[in-house]
Amino acid sequence: MSLNLSGLTILALFLAIVAVIVGLIFIIRGMLKSKDAMELKDEFDHLTTASPLIGRNKYPQLDVFKSTGTNFGIGMVSALLMIFLFFNFTKFEKEVFVPEYDMSVEEDIMVQPPKLNKPPPPPPPPPPPVIEEVPEELVEEEDEPVFEDQTIEAETEVNTPPPPKPKKAAPPPPPPPPPPKKKVDEIFRAVEEMPRFPGCEEAAGKGKLDKCSEKALLQFIYKHIEYPTIARETGIEGRAIIQFVVDKNGSISGVKLLRGPGGGCGDEAKRVVALMNKKGIKWSPGRQQGQTVRVQYILPVMFKLE
Repeated sequence: MSLNLSGLTILALFLAIVAVIVGLIFIIRGMLKSKDAMELKDEFDHLTTASPLIGRNKYPQLDVFKSTGTNFGIGMVSALLMIFLFFNFTKFEKEVFVPEYDMSVEEDIMVQPPKLNKPPPPPPPPPPPVIEEVPEELVEEEDEPVFEDQTIEAETEVNTPPPPKPKKAAPPPPPPPPPPKKKVDEIFRAVEEMPRFPGCEEAAGKGKLDKCSEKALLQFIYKHIEYPTIARETGIEGRAIIQFVVDKNGSISGVKLLRGPGGGCGDEAKRVVALMNKKGIKWSPGRQQGQTVRVQYILPVMFKLE
C-alpha cells in the first residue's frame, strides 16, 4: 500500500497522534487522582497478601504497572503509524505557470547564421618593380671651349661604345602560404529531426514527442526565470527572442538575444537559457540524413505580469 502524502498532511497527522497520546496520559492521571485516599485505606488495610511481590503496592487500585502492556501497545502502534506516514512522504513539485502563447516567430527575426566556410583572402599583390635611374655622365665644362680637329680619315675606324644597360630590379619575395583551413561544422536552421528538450523519452509519436518537448522546455524556463524588478515596477511586458545552437553532444552554445521588451527581460531570458549547461541538461541533438548536426534554435520567452 502506497500513499502520496504531502509534508503538511504528515505534520498534521503527527500532531494528532501526539495529541491523542497526551490526552490519554491526562485521562489516566485524572482517573487515578479521583480515588479518595481514605476510602482506599479502609478498603485495603485489613487485607493480607501471600507474597511480598503481590503486596508491593500499598493500594492495588493505584498500581501504575498494571497498564504497562496497554501503554506499550499504544506506543508501538503510534511509532509504526508515524514510520508508515514518513515512508509515504511525497515531495510535490510546485506547479509552473506557463503563459499561453504560440512558439512561432516572425520571419524578420530569423537571422541567417554566418557563413563559416569563407574562402581565404587573396594574397596581397607584389610590390611594383623599382626602376633605378642611370645617372648621366657628367661633362666637365671648361672655361674656354676647346676646338679639336674632328675630321675623320677613311682609314680610321670609329668604335662607338654600347649604351649602358639598365639594371634589372630584384624579383619580389614569394607571398606567404595561406593559413590552414579550420574545419567548422555547418549550422542548420531546419533538419529532418529537430533537437528536443529532454524529459519526454516515453512519449510515443513524433507529434506528441514534439509537444511534450516544448512543454518541458517552457516549464524549465518559467521555473527558473525571475521577473526583473525594473520591468515589474514600470509594467513592461512582451516577448524576448533568444537564439542559440544545439551542438552534436546536446549542449547549447552561442546564446544570443535577438530582441527584448526592455527592462532587463532579455538579459534574464538569456541567463535562464544559458543555465541549461550549468545544470548539465543535454538535448537530443538534431539529425540530418542519419547524422547528428548542429542546429540553430530560436526560443520566444513571454514576460507577462499577473
